[in-house]
Amino acid sequence: MSASTTKNDIAELDNIDRQVINRLQDGLPIVEAPFAVVAKELGIEEQVLLERLHGLRESGVLSRFGPMYHAERLGGGLTLAAMAIPEIYFNAVAEEVNAFAEVAHNYRREHRLNMWFVLATETPERIPEVIAAIEAATGYPVYNMPKQEEFHVRLHLPV
Repeated sequence: MSASTTKNDIAELDNIDRQVINRLQDGLPIVEAPFAVVAKELGIEEQVLLERLHGLRESGVLSRFGPMYHAERLGGGLTLAAMAIPEIYFNAVAEEVNAFAEVAHNYRREHRLNMWFVLATETPERIPEVIAAIEAATGYPVYNMPKQEEFHVRLHLPV
């Protein structure tokens, strides 16, 4: 990856970056040194893997790298929520919504409900409390869409 790549540029990925992204989409092994195992699989040093991963995060190629937790299995709450925000206020409201630690993802959609986000809370009872707090902070209603059934869809985007 070019050292001059910024978050606003289209990243130029080299073969090692592509291998790192493709391999890490399959998860890390549950071992004492998971990055060392993956680095060995890729034929690179562990430090090179970590540096590449850091560079991909810094450049914005990867917006997030971390574990995926099953909030409900851990006793927490998880829900999908949406809001209808006038375009002129969208960015300001997004900042207010994103200020809540419970907001895991927030993204724009081309729909009347144009702001969608995931709430993850320590307990299921906190979901309505956080929704009420977001409504109070923004002045807009939040539409709560709790999961009714879970489907596991494996998403792998080869690069």
